[in-house]
Amino acid sequence: MQPPIPVLADYGISPVHGFLPDTLPLSRLPDPYYNKWEAIVANLQALILSRRLRGVIDRLPILSTIGLEHDAEWRRAYSLLGFMAHAYIWGADTPSDRLPPSISVPLLEISERLEVPPVATYATLVLWNFKPLFLDEGIDNLENLATLSTFTGSLDESWFYLVSVAIEARGGPIIPLMLNAIAAAQRGDVILVTKCLQAFAERLTDLTTILQRMHESCDPTVFYHRIRPFLAGSKNMAEAGLPNGVLYEDGSGTETYRQYSGGSNAQSSLIQFFDIVLGIEHRPTGEKPNPGSETEREYRAAQRHNFIRDMRRYMPGPHARFLHDVALVANIRDFVEEHTDNRQLCIAYDACLTMLSAFRDKHIGIVARYIINPSREVRARSRSRSPEVTRRRQNIAVSSRKEQDGEKKRGTGGTALIPFLKQARDETGEPAVEEWTRKFMKRKIKSEGVGDFFAGKPEEGAPVEQDVEVKGLAWSWTMDDEVGGICLY
Repeated sequence: MQPPIPVLADYGISPVHGFLPDTLPLSRLPDPYYNKWEAIVANLQALILSRRLRGVIDRLPILSTIGLEHDAEWRRAYSLLGFMAHAYIWGADTPSDRLPPSISVPLLEISERLEVPPVATYATLVLWNFKPLFLDEGIDNLENLATLSTFTGSLDESWFYLVSVAIEARGGPIIPLMLNAIAAAQRGDVILVTKCLQAFAERLTDLTTILQRMHESCDPTVFYHRIRPFLAGSKNMAEAGLPNGVLYEDGSGTETYRQYSGGSNAQSSLIQFFDIVLGIEHRPTGEKPNPGSETEREYRAAQRHNFIRDMRRYMPGPHARFLHDVALVANIRDFVEEHTDNRQLCIAYDACLTMLSAFRDKHIGIVARYIINPSREVRARSRSRSPEVTRRRQNIAVSSRKEQDGEKKRGTGGTALIPFLKQARDETGEPAVEEWTRKFMKRKIKSEGVGDFFAGKPEEGAPVEQDVEVKGLAWSWTMDDEVGGICLY
């Protein structure tokens, strides 16, 4: 018997706002008992700049969670403690490998209640960290959004989060739309499936338009050097000063070090939902498809990215369960493959793949502008400094090439960043039905002045581009390797 189609209300998902909470995030906890938490986060930037944050938190009493009632209050408390935790760890010259009980005790309890890790996740930074300026206007409008909390107090940081909020809000209606498409496919209703796919493609275009606005108010240099360090987790951060991770002190005397990934857009449930409903499968980076296998679908499922799977651990528990349950009933790709004689259906399905591929193209451009280019600038400047100065200035915003025994050493995450993103984009087009669509999405766009006659050859002895290893955020990445996969820890 086929599993039932998930009901959004069972997972706390809004048919209008999607994975954003149906009740707006609280701007403040109503119980004055929690005023100390609110005061610290309201003055986070000043406390970090004055280097007084750790002292203030060390003197903070352990507050009970007994005063938290509704889900919105638990989410607000989680967001507050997530900002406090990351500011405590990364808000000084050297990172702290311990969190005092005033943070860790309530954070561990709240995280267990909300089914999220005790770190600043995507939910902390985006899903539960916004407010509309005007209640009668939509939250899918960037001009109507503001953040509740930031580490730096900068417009750049707020804008970075709010672009994702607007994307989540604009993409929310796609969720019930595609659940209807799945139900229609079960009934064999080709016309309704086609209409749903057409509407999906149009909405995906809107999401790409919002993503393209990132550069308007978020400067790459500000993001890379001022914002990004606070988003780092404690996993694979030995070079940044956390070889064991972070000790969450709870007074028991039996605490062990924990390692978690930091906040990242990879923890958004929305994009994974798109892949699931369209039947898009992802392989480890560098892994080629195996069309000759008799069990190709099983092969793809077995080779699914550990990274993508791991990121579900950082989603609110109900959201992760929703993705799992949707995967059990997803049938759109099979339905289209069974009706390849219906041109309208095939064109609509291919349009969705094309629009999602275009969205990923824009994301690749943003990663290059906000992470890769600043990384290379840092590396170029570090060549002119003495080794002692370079070591003294090293933190998670610094990237460098690693050599060991004459071989390239990948970050412990083991994943090539740009090849991973490009492969994810290319895999988006693999299910395409129309031959023209497949050719269009496989096209290579040549960069101007690269490898042509007028560019000339590099001068003899000129520095050769090397790998850049990127630490922080949700993983550890290398950017130029052509091989290596997300599954290589």
